[in-house]
Amino acid sequence: MNSQLAATFGLPAPGFPVAVGGTVQRVYDDLRKRIITIQLPPDTTLSRGELTETYEVSQTPIREALQLLKQEGLVRIYPQSRTVVTRIDVLQIYEAHFLRVALETEVCRRLAADPELDPAIITRARSIIKMQRAVADDPEQITIFQELDELFHQTLFAGVKRSNLHQLVRERSGHLERIRRLHLPETGKIVSILDGHQAIVEAIAARDERAAVEAIREHLSRTVAKVEDMRKEFPHYFI
Repeated sequence: MNSQLAATFGLPAPGFPVAVGGTVQRVYDDLRKRIITIQLPPDTTLSRGELTETYEVSQTPIREALQLLKQEGLVRIYPQSRTVVTRIDVLQIYEAHFLRVALETEVCRRLAADPELDPAIITRARSIIKMQRAVADDPEQITIFQELDELFHQTLFAGVKRSNLHQLVRERSGHLERIRRLHLPETGKIVSILDGHQAIVEAIAARDERAAVEAIREHLSRTVAKVEDMRKEFPHYFI
């Protein structure tokens, strides 16, 4: 996710599973975004030599960034040979979805149940939805729409002071994020995302725990329900 977007809403920028330097972060962030948005599709070979030229850095930060991507299952490294973007793993999709549902339903329940919920959380979430609506009809802005989607969910985690759990979800969701990107162009998908976000926020604002849990559960289930359809449509992207 774009760190500037996060900063706009007073949220921490996405972190890493380990402490790394700024150069590694820049390379990792950009490569990860290109992979999950399918700019670098499955089976793409990544040349370390070409990457050093692209990012104007030495081999060391490239190697460290690729190791982080390997930990997320987004690349496979063949020693002394090459690095390849992995195909989408359906099992990892279902595992990431299970984790997200378990955590985010509880996050939304707690937000709705909190009698002292900071109104700024609702304001931020509504502002993000407004920004998403502003770019929703522009195919050239689909990456921004997806980053705002991640920011929306990060805002909910921050509302219950569990931003580190959002980072955990992010680290485990690379394969899920790729099918979400494949699903976005489908007719009605973006509208359903916006409607889902709105339903979640309004249920939390109304302090309706049951409605908040139902809204987030339905919202998270829509893309996963399309996994088999997408595997048929893009068989060369899947294991």
